[in-house]
Amino acid sequence: MSGTSTAPAEIAFILNDAGATHLVLDAAHLPLYERFAAASPNLRAVLVVDAPRRLQPPLTDYEHALAAAEPLRGPARDWQPDHLVQLYYTSGTTGRAKGVMLSQRNVSANAIHAIMVLHFDQHDTWIHATPMFHLADAWACWTLAWVGGRHVFLREFTPRGYLTLLQAHRVTASLLVPTMINALINDPAMREFDVSALRLLAFGAAPMPVDRLKAAMQLFPATTFVQLYGMTETAPFATSLFYDEAIVTGPEHVSRRLASCGREIPGVEVRVLREDGREVATGELGEIVMRGPNVMLGYWQQADATAEALRGGWMHSGDMATVDEEGFIFIVDRKKDMIISGGENVYSTEVENALYLHPAVLEVAVIGLPDPYWGERVHAVVVLKEGQHVNGEELTNFCRNQIAGFKIPRSVAFADALPKTGSGKIQKAAMRARYWSAHEAETGRRI
Repeated sequence: MSGTSTAPAEIAFILNDAGATHLVLDAAHLPLYERFAAASPNLRAVLVVDAPRRLQPPLTDYEHALAAAEPLRGPARDWQPDHLVQLYYTSGTTGRAKGVMLSQRNVSANAIHAIMVLHFDQHDTWIHATPMFHLADAWACWTLAWVGGRHVFLREFTPRGYLTLLQAHRVTASLLVPTMINALINDPAMREFDVSALRLLAFGAAPMPVDRLKAAMQLFPATTFVQLYGMTETAPFATSLFYDEAIVTGPEHVSRRLASCGREIPGVEVRVLREDGREVATGELGEIVMRGPNVMLGYWQQADATAEALRGGWMHSGDMATVDEEGFIFIVDRKKDMIISGGENVYSTEVENALYLHPAVLEVAVIGLPDPYWGERVHAVVVLKEGQHVNGEELTNFCRNQIAGFKIPRSVAFADALPKTGSGKIQKAAMRARYWSAHEAETGRRI
């Protein structure tokens, strides 16, 4: 549970929807608990780690409860491979959060796949830098424990905090989301730290601009970079792309191949399908679908959503992609993030990649806004690097050399920061909502 990124009402919804009866938290989250306690009547016990004071029921000191517990004489239950063992709630950026049901088979399969693909062993030290309530990091808990690896925990990500632990503990492996890598490469202190022990840096959960990936590779010259693609519903990994794979056809293809999320990992089938269910031809657009032992049981108490997501025996991702002649998959955009302007499809990631090439841009999100003439217009929200100054006209002119005219932002806004989920994804849905809700109030419909 993250007190800094999750509202009390959201926590109460998840606890109630899941039917949770027990909760474990640390003392730092007690003020947050008091804000959602009344709205969570099903909680019978709340175990508090490092309790600072005498607690009243249902609050219980964790160490006291542990000391008073009876030792197990055998397994707590007869676990079977398809039993539900974990319930992860999606971020809910597009509406009501859904509980993703993962089985013993799902999480075990993903751990085995990760060990095979990423070559973990007892000599590895993993730093938990992304939120552990999210599968961007949670998978590493049992995967590294399975091989006898070592764990280092970062309470809250900051570039200096991350680099300090990386150096002090000689960390060998890590996963970051692109916004974190972006923060690292823009921190002037980056070169002051010894990061030579880091053999593997994985990234995923959101698109990674190619120029930022190249900059990161220069700052971590001894590190192998790997992009991992998947989703909570696939526990989470389905594809991988190592830098060495990106140059398999020669240096002239590096930039293009680095934009790929790779190919399916062992044990998982990944396809890109057209609307009619057939596989796409080379360069043709379709939706990424996946199947394998890592694919979820379904959504908690949402049979219709489960049937829709798992139709035809495949997990439908909602990610639109193309495939090249060697089977590398290129994510173009989320279905819901595609902008239709004047009858043309505009993929927000393509516009964002163009803007990221500008030296003044730190972060950017591109969304579609209601427009009476175009239906939707391309709108960019930009965060500038510290000390940089640029206006919207300069940025749109810069884009003219990068992308076609109909893709260029017709409006640009500047912000101090972009809204993000607890896992570090930019919340485009929240950014769109305030514009579209006002438009719908005026017109009574969504264009």
